[in-house]
Amino acid sequence: MLRNDTLRNIALTSELHDYLLTQGRMTPDPLLLELAERTRALTPDQAHMVVAPEEAALLTFLVRLLGARNVVEVGTFTGSSSLCLARGLVTGGSLLTCDVSAEWTALAREFWVRGGVADRVELRLGPAVDTLRALPAEPYLDLAFVDADKPGYVDYWEELVPRMRPGALILVDNTLFSGQVIDEFPGEKAAAVHAFNEHAREDERVELVMLAVADGLTMARRLP
Repeated sequence: MLRNDTLRNIALTSELHDYLLTQGRMTPDPLLLELAERTRALTPDQAHMVVAPEEAALLTFLVRLLGARNVVEVGTFTGSSSLCLARGLVTGGSLLTCDVSAEWTALAREFWVRGGVADRVELRLGPAVDTLRALPAEPYLDLAFVDADKPGYVDYWEELVPRMRPGALILVDNTLFSGQVIDEFPGEKAAAVHAFNEHAREDERVELVMLAVADGLTMARRLP
């Protein structure tokens, strides 16, 4: 592997992180901040699953950049990422989001209404792989965001890739998994993410980059 050892990622201190958010004009979003607080109250052990501020801004940015009309999300949780995705949709666009928890997504529904995007979001409860398999088979999706159970990543990928139009983006979250993907003996979830990363890297239907955003974000562009 080619590598320039004189170029290294700098440590992202809290002060530097604040600077990063300021330079990207990612001012604190009161609605997302409140949603994060409500999520911590609802499920403190899972609150880390709320999308990071810089990733939240990136999701909206990419949806707008693509002029996306048809977007799918796998893994709704309490709705922070879906709120960001829906905000970026073109007029008449829609987001289909998949989850299995009625409790968590009840909070998401509240914040979609408050964020003025409820009319653009369709929630389907049940196993996401079944929801994806029921979608039209032709390539029509503009963007997909996957942030759900890690052992399911490969299955979600295989359902999504054929449904992405040429030039569409698939975004997959947590692909560095706190650095555990390179551990000699990773846990079950980290091992599943590592296996997915290898699977996606070898897929000739896409061109792919992995970014050190939040917990690792893979971006894959569907080739013609």
